[in-house]
Amino acid sequence: MSFGLFKETSFPEIDLRTGFSGILSLMTEKRLTTAVIGSYPQPPWLVDHEVLKEKIVPRTRAKDIWRIPEPLLREAQKDATLLAIRDQERAGIDVITDGEIRRESYSNHFATALEGLDLDSPAIVTVQNFEMALPRVVGKLGRPKPVAVEDLKFLKEHTNKLTKMTLPGPFTLSKQAVDEFYGDPEELAMAYADLVNEEARDLEKTGADVIQLDEPWLRQDPEGASKYAIRAIDAALRGIKIETAVHLCFGYGFVVRKEKPKSYAFLEELSDCSVNQISMEAAQAEIDLGVLRGLSEKRILLGVLDLSTNQIEKIETVRERIEKGLAYVPSGHLIPSPDCGMKYLTRASAFAKLQVLSEATRQINEKLDLT
Repeated sequence: MSFGLFKETSFPEIDLRTGFSGILSLMTEKRLTTAVIGSYPQPPWLVDHEVLKEKIVPRTRAKDIWRIPEPLLREAQKDATLLAIRDQERAGIDVITDGEIRRESYSNHFATALEGLDLDSPAIVTVQNFEMALPRVVGKLGRPKPVAVEDLKFLKEHTNKLTKMTLPGPFTLSKQAVDEFYGDPEELAMAYADLVNEEARDLEKTGADVIQLDEPWLRQDPEGASKYAIRAIDAALRGIKIETAVHLCFGYGFVVRKEKPKSYAFLEELSDCSVNQISMEAAQAEIDLGVLRGLSEKRILLGVLDLSTNQIEKIETVRERIEKGLAYVPSGHLIPSPDCGMKYLTRASAFAKLQVLSEATRQINEKLDLT
């Protein structure tokens, strides 16, 4: 197989979109299907990646990362989004996103669109020896209008694949702001949960097949998570009837270069959550997959692509990682995926890694006679 950036793959076209029945077919069949987590590399003509890396993962607006002037930015973002969509399709991924191309980070696109925040005078806090600006919550939080609905409409207009939209989870949102209004961590998280729920309902009405909440702070603050994170997540997904997911990771591979933990401090607790899918990093961190025994009712997005490097894994390596997951999760419940969003990779590397993911999954399906 070829890993040339503009080479077509030989994978058969898989079009499972038939509305809600499309995602049901993914849920009930035994064949392994693939999905991305969220972000895809933003082209260097759109984003200054050196500036982006300096900001780590911005919580407030980071307008200086964009290379395109404001009057032309939206159009340029659409062009870059089309590239992300086509790359995922050509790589053979079953469930795709818009690449989060319009976002400066996974969370600030939604977080900074809310009312009740002071974004002009953010709080400066030190996180792992790095000074970071956080929004200040100075009033009752509100969502004046949908944030990602137009992005989903654009995605649906340009693909026949199943679509996923991602939102920052309420627990993580509450940890990425400085509260000067609610006075109680749980009350703040539940206020965010109500707004995430409003957004999720609008995305469901617009036709999303999967809605994913990104909740990396579950493992960063397991003590707080054990007190009210499950309630907040359930509230954020209240009334949602389509497939739902929660993503946990140890941080972007290119940003978090230190050795990662070998286990999650908060994972099995999600077995009591209403969410359908749990997305976890497992390639770079090399965690003990025995923990999956406690999540037997959930579908697992298993991270099998290491995103700490642009080096392309061998198909055999990724196939072995998937097979390790199959020792604990039945094939119909296992969804091979990257560890996290692919934002900090080069586009060539991201595309080639997704091709490897698709081919390794295809080979396993063939081996198990699930094609």
